[in-house]
Amino acid sequence: MSRRFVVRATGPARPGQLAALATALTSADVTLLDMSQHVTFGELTLEALVQSGDGVDVTSLLCGAGDACGLDCRVEPLSEAPRVPAAETPSRWILTLMGASISAEVVAEVGALTAEQGLIVERVKRLSGEETTQSVAGVCFEWRLCGDVLDSVALRERVLALSERYAIDMALQPATVWRRQARLVCFDMDSTLIQAEVIDELARRHGVYHEVAEVTARAMRGELDFQQSFRERMRKLEGLDESVLEEIAQSLPLMPGVESLMAHLKRLGYRTAILSGGFTYFARHLQARLGFDEIHANELVIRDGKVTGEVAEPIVDAERKAMMLARIAEREGWEMAQTIAVGDGANDLKMLAAAGMGVAFHAKPLVRRQARQSVSVMGLDGLLYLLGYSAAELAEVMAAD
Repeated sequence: MSRRFVVRATGPARPGQLAALATALTSADVTLLDMSQHVTFGELTLEALVQSGDGVDVTSLLCGAGDACGLDCRVEPLSEAPRVPAAETPSRWILTLMGASISAEVVAEVGALTAEQGLIVERVKRLSGEETTQSVAGVCFEWRLCGDVLDSVALRERVLALSERYAIDMALQPATVWRRQARLVCFDMDSTLIQAEVIDELARRHGVYHEVAEVTARAMRGELDFQQSFRERMRKLEGLDESVLEEIAQSLPLMPGVESLMAHLKRLGYRTAILSGGFTYFARHLQARLGFDEIHANELVIRDGKVTGEVAEPIVDAERKAMMLARIAEREGWEMAQTIAVGDGANDLKMLAAAGMGVAFHAKPLVRRQARQSVSVMGLDGLLYLLGYSAAELAEVMAAD
């Protein structure tokens, strides 16, 4: 009768250790069923599930091989409990923690939260590199979890509360095959790609800033219908000189991390688009500067060198953003699960909900609560960690260019 054992080998990493253990298994006709190996701070940890027939001294066999290559081996018999049917396999999750630093107190809180929800921590891996070499600022740890969430609403509320309390970003997402298969990333523009609301800056130059900014803030908080508020703000810009547009375009402050993010997305082969309730004039400027593949925004109507206070139809609102996201994906032959949307305002919520991954970036409270993922501390390039890329992988991509 065959028996199963769990083999655990630890010790200073050096070449040939895996080969030595595998050779020992082969010589005794022991079957390897599963294995995992990793090296942390120079220490190797190898775990394997093996099966042997009666009469095979697995412990002596493997411990002897371990001694020869500098590893401490432990062999534990595994009870022959029936395997869980595939239909009952626990769900798997990815929990991403990002911030300027991640303290032991944060780890304790997050560990307690996962335990409360019945989730098992299978692995914790650091995605960020050393502070002096990494391309994305901050620290990031990725937790691999398994289990079925007991209360998704309570979990979401606790995640948001912990994020705010410790000034970190926490994102929980299902561990699906689509995570590293996304092909399309769509961005809002104002207050997402740039640190400004362009319509407010135009109003500032036209002497109507306070009137327009108040309406903008209420619209982004979801207190006003976007199209109605947009037309109201546009009317106040009537008569603005066209030369002001170029001056503002040249001075728009980029959001931290956007240049790094776009450089990596281009090298990784993603298609990128701007879907904005702002203006094509400024979206084209960003496209030329950062390399977006396509833009969809509102077209200002200008006559005789003056802004008329009108825009060409159709107005890009929440519904149109979501529609354009789906239309681009369909045109390119991609599943919606392969799309990512990033935005900060209430008029981005439908786009965020439609995408395979919707990320509220430095968003208003309403948007942060409703979006599935949110980033409020890291720069835009923190999105790369949500996609599962490590600093080492990103460095390899840049070096290969």
